[in-house]
Amino acid sequence: MNEAMEGARILVVDDDASIRDAVCEYLGRHGFRVRGADGGAAMDRRLAAEPADLVVLDLMMPGEDGLSICRRLRPDGPAVLMLSAMGETTDRVVGLEIGADDYLAKPFEPRELLARVRAVLRRRGAAEAASDGPVLLFAGWRLDLIGREVTNPAGQSIALTGGEFVLLQVFAEHPRRVLSRNQLMDMARRPDADSFDRAVDLQVSRLRRKLDDGGGAELIETVRGEGYRFTVAVRRA
Repeated sequence: MNEAMEGARILVVDDDASIRDAVCEYLGRHGFRVRGADGGAAMDRRLAAEPADLVVLDLMMPGEDGLSICRRLRPDGPAVLMLSAMGETTDRVVGLEIGADDYLAKPFEPRELLARVRAVLRRRGAAEAASDGPVLLFAGWRLDLIGREVTNPAGQSIALTGGEFVLLQVFAEHPRRVLSRNQLMDMARRPDADSFDRAVDLQVSRLRRKLDDGGGAELIETVRGEGYRFTVAVRRA
């Protein structure tokens, strides 16, 4: 485990005590500081006592469900890895769209969970460590990769989910290049690219709509049969 992840604080939120305890025990054996909570209220108490770097969050729980909890945590809270016995693409899309950093369907192999946890923490740690990282400028827009803020040419901040921000970053880092759905999924480090064509289209559609509202109607174009292209030049500040 690298220094950025060593001792990372993880909160496992699941109403199933057997799953919660097993996940806590397994991640604890791999060097993480892990706590458990059986729902949203218990999670709030744990986070008030000590912040977390990552919340492993079950989707289907009595009372407040995982989607509602994820909305509350994003965009300024800890990273979120969502778990669910519901493996349909629609459910995964919803989880990613509201800001979850990753999604893992139950049942899962413990080693896959560990790999996903490490990947999410690695991405989050890299962003936070790059205190002198770049700002991307294009067509009057400003994409702050450290502050995770997007402003339009009028200086107005545009609210994006975590997935939308990462997708815009991928486009801005590969301007005027056609990117296929699989390439977008791979560059955005989302799992199961082959089964996520619909998720990519939905993400692009929502991102485009938000950019359109800010005056960026022509920033992303569809290239029929091939994918999408970011149409403007980009420079780093």
